[in-house]
Amino acid sequence: MHRSVAGSMNVAKLIKDRESMYRMMISQLIYDGYDKIAIQLANIIQPVPECPPSARLLNIVQMGLEKDQQSSNKESNKPWILSKPGTGIDLEFDSDIVHHAPEASTYQTTYVSIYKGAVRAAAFSGDGQVAACGSEDRLIRILDVDKIMSLERPASGDDHPTIKSILDHSDEITTLAFHPYTQILASGSKDCTVRFYDYSKSSSKRSVRTIQESESIQSISYHPSGDWLLVGTDHHVVRLYDANTLSCFTCFNPGDHHKKSILSVSWSGNGKLFASGSADGSIKVWDGVSNRCVATWETAHRDEAVCSVTFSRNGKYILSSGRDSLVKLWEIATGRPLIIYTGAGSSKQRFPTQAVFNHTEDYVFFPDESTGTLCSWDSRNADRQNLLGLGHSSFVRQLVHSPTHAAMISCGDDAKIRFWTSKETVLPPETNGNAPRTEASSEKP
Repeated sequence: MHRSVAGSMNVAKLIKDRESMYRMMISQLIYDGYDKIAIQLANIIQPVPECPPSARLLNIVQMGLEKDQQSSNKESNKPWILSKPGTGIDLEFDSDIVHHAPEASTYQTTYVSIYKGAVRAAAFSGDGQVAACGSEDRLIRILDVDKIMSLERPASGDDHPTIKSILDHSDEITTLAFHPYTQILASGSKDCTVRFYDYSKSSSKRSVRTIQESESIQSISYHPSGDWLLVGTDHHVVRLYDANTLSCFTCFNPGDHHKKSILSVSWSGNGKLFASGSADGSIKVWDGVSNRCVATWETAHRDEAVCSVTFSRNGKYILSSGRDSLVKLWEIATGRPLIIYTGAGSSKQRFPTQAVFNHTEDYVFFPDESTGTLCSWDSRNADRQNLLGLGHSSFVRQLVHSPTHAAMISCGDDAKIRFWTSKETVLPPETNGNAPRTEASSEKP
């Protein structure tokens, strides 16, 4: 009860602060001589009493900028701050941000791996040191990211980037997720199972535990603590599993559930919320404790399927993509799309694919199915950046970005994965002239 009262007080204060801000905007416009604009805004806001001319807003902005500059100077004296990927996108405070992360067009392929079937699943570990890819041929490869990024040649012995190859599922690998703290990889498959692998044991190539579902697995996501696992399947109900006991929990209210299959699930960084995107065209936001739906955004992508949902680092926004070829940034507090990233194809996507942030959340990446290129935008203002040719000879079905480095993996129906790094992160030019190393699949079912 106390918590709900406090929440109501915060909402009331926020409404009052917004009213004050709009009043100051109108007063400042009148003060600066922009009467027509001030009248238009006043007709919408309808302030009572009427707003007099005032420069108070300018004075507040000046004081805020001065304080912000002082804070920036203090942070610049802390060298360890500069080594972090960034604080992420925050539209409440971001202004005139200088991007230090490289654009997508500067990425280049440093490693290629060939499978015997289309590759449609990939993931990075939370520390960015390990990656995994899974394919239609049931093969999972776990890769050492540091070895790939170091570009050591020739590839032999300990230089080989594959930590482990696993052939355990009986059907296509559809989704992968690393445990946040332990060397456990979870995989989902069209064989209706989620399997858990301990890749710290070099000799073990079988799952240590298995979840049996009734429908094909579409998406999985670990809670930040590693104690819970979200599972989205071709069924319309989101599953929440205790990662230790494998007990399954679902929302008890039938009206909260989706109406069609779950294509994407994702936890927020603090674990208080999780989100799901469905083939029914809706996005749902759920309470991570009670497992109740707290918000539903119907027809989020023009009645087309929602292919991916991803929380921003601060948990204020959800990045979504849909079969309508649009990418949207949603503000969770208001349930509205603040930014729509357009230009990635003019027609409906044939296959679902994902929109991702780069490691600093300065950019949004999304593969254009019609051209085989990677579209990228400034995440804060949706400015289109230069395109990157992804080099696949068929559709790109999965794109994942490292959480810590300027590195990403693209997976294609051409049975290849391509590992990309920015030109700023590879070794000096004398090592850059070598062609990307290619690894062929040798495992037999």
